[in-house]
Amino acid sequence: MTQLLWVGLGGFTGAIGRYIVSSGMQRLIPVSQLPYGTLLVNVVGCALIGALGGWAEARQLQISVGLRLFLFVGVLGGFTTFSAFAFETLSLARGGATLPALTHVGLHLVLCLAAVALGDAGVRTWLR
Repeated sequence: MTQLLWVGLGGFTGAIGRYIVSSGMQRLIPVSQLPYGTLLVNVVGCALIGALGGWAEARQLQISVGLRLFLFVGVLGGFTTFSAFAFETLSLARGGATLPALTHVGLHLVLCLAAVALGDAGVRTWLR
């Protein structure tokens, strides 16, 4: 039961963070075919999970099961939005916006994979 509370609290925290970032991006770029808020939270979330995962592996970071569940499953699971990404991509494609849909997929693949790699490399360099 305690583990569920850690995940739930982290998920709440991550979801609030996602809302703040996504709505902030919408205010910055109000008219766009691409959902930049979703892209930003996914790239940031990937960088964070890359950094935390790299830190844990490089230093064999000893954190409690509860904290690991809070951060990885809860916060980052609630913050990143793969389901939103998939839904938005399908909506773009169904609406006839094939090029924006493909651009959305390509940007997520390239930027999120790069963010994980950079997060991991950055934290490993910092820990040296």
